[in-house]
Amino acid sequence: MSGSGLELNKIAAAILLAGIVAMVSGIGSEILYRGGLEHGEGEQPKRGYTIPGAENVGVGETAAASAPTQPVDIKPFLAKADVNAGKDQMKKCSSCHTFDKGGKNGVGPNQWGLVGGHFDHKADFTYSAALQAKKDKTWTFQELSDFLAGPQADIPGTKMAFAGIKNPQDRANLIAYLDTLSDSPLPLPK
Repeated sequence: MSGSGLELNKIAAAILLAGIVAMVSGIGSEILYRGGLEHGEGEQPKRGYTIPGAENVGVGETAAASAPTQPVDIKPFLAKADVNAGKDQMKKCSSCHTFDKGGKNGVGPNQWGLVGGHFDHKADFTYSAALQAKKDKTWTFQELSDFLAGPQADIPGTKMAFAGIKNPQDRANLIAYLDTLSDSPLPLPK
């Protein structure tokens, strides 16, 4: 066999090997991302990683569609809020936010001093145009409750891709905890 024939065989082998590697990688990523190959006909496969607290939104639905239609008065829920339960709720937020005083921003802004602060309370964070348009407003207990119930429904165009916390007591608990993350916490309603 001549030298050029040997070179052609090497090129063909390299192309074949690259195709096999691509096929195996595709199958492997399919298994990892979808959580396995075992799902029934028409059944939606499970994602490989879900953000804690994020609720799944079906095909064709939006987060806004799952938000409550009427705002809930949060004051009665805040009157019986449990700060420790709110700290547990906060774990849903910790994949995107930090909470310590002077802490760095994550995917979302650091939450120290949020309650009672302006909508754009962190000067070193780039907010969405939707939140920038409301930068002079402050995060009251009610504003936070409405937002946390369904961020995209409350402020369309926000960068916060979170389905929301539907249970008003869970929201009140979280808000009560967030209120403690301040040099001057606001008094909770009685």
